Amino acid sequence: MSEQLKQLREQIDAIDNQLLQLISERATLAQQIGKIKKNTVIYRPEREAQILTRMQDRNPGPIGNAQIQRLFTEIMSICRGLESAISVAYLGPNGTFSEEATLKRFGSVITTIACDSIDDVFRAVESDSAHYGVVPVENSSEGAVGRTMDLLLQSPLIICAEVQLPVHQCLMASQTDLTQIKQIYSHPQSLAQCRHWLKTNLPHLPDAALINAASNADAARKAAADDTAAAIASKRAAELFKLSICAENIEDDPKNTTRFLIVGKQIGVASGKDKTSLAVSTHNRPGAIYQLLEPLAQHGVSMSRLESRPSRSGLWHYVFYIDLEGHQEDEHVAAALQELRYRAAFLKIFGSYPAAG
Repeated sequence: MSEQLKQLREQIDAIDNQLLQLISERATLAQQIGKIKKNTVIYRPEREAQILTRMQDRNPGPIGNAQIQRLFTEIMSICRGLESAISVAYLGPNGTFSEEATLKRFGSVITTIACDSIDDVFRAVESDSAHYGVVPVENSSEGAVGRTMDLLLQSPLIICAEVQLPVHQCLMASQTDLTQIKQIYSHPQSLAQCRHWLKTNLPHLPDAALINAASNADAARKAAADDTAAAIASKRAAELFKLSICAENIEDDPKNTTRFLIVGKQIGVASGKDKTSLAVSTHNRPGAIYQLLEPLAQHGVSMSRLESRPSRSGLWHYVFYIDLEGHQEDEHVAAALQELRYRAAFLKIFGSYPAAG
């Protein structure tokens, strides 16, 4: 071994010792905070968002910001776990993109609860079987997840945070001969995200051969039990169900991203870079939508999303889902919401939470 290599390794060992000492000191402080807070809320999304933003802003490299975010998320997860264990429900089984989003937001030191449906995620949190739930709400290419939006309207749960997850789809099967594939299982959103690739590379398959599954991981499970079937899912699902990956990154949009919401029962505190989500309906009269949105413009509040869905209650024709930039306690946002209450036939604020970076 060269003397230079030996010296470099000795420097790394010294830095590792310092890192261990500093992480231990951080963990001790987290324990002290836990004793002071006692039985109060352990997970503070606004505080964690501030830490991640600060670490990325101060990142000197060569490690990328995405890796810095993962590193400090895991450190915070470990320290949070010393205060108290938290449980998180998500659309299962293991191997779904919802599980990936859960681990991206909370780290690995949590108790995970895999649910069979989005409804079950909401029920787990409402019944206190889980502290938080992770649910998909929209995809960059395929739009809104209707069931999540409907449940937000019905449920007392509050949006606490959001996660944006780049989604890379893989075609997997027990064998790699595409000519032997007779049917493909996947979640409807994933099938839609890969529509062009499937038509180009598997032209022999009719539309009827594309079969909806409850989740991508459930699709992988079904493909593992049938030599003539394939699934569209994540790499992790292929590993869990011991399937061969026939093709990677088959999504039609290389920037394909799914946005997930964290739902719980705590009201969010402003982080400095927030969103507020709400639903409104308007009276059925000319110019009603313009009048509904006018207070936002008057108070300088920007919208990042506006979407309508048919009302399920029968009282209104449509409900409009809106994401605003800012926290509901910000002065200009609060003023706009106050005026909006007078103009709307119905208004429900789902929550204010840190915007995903």
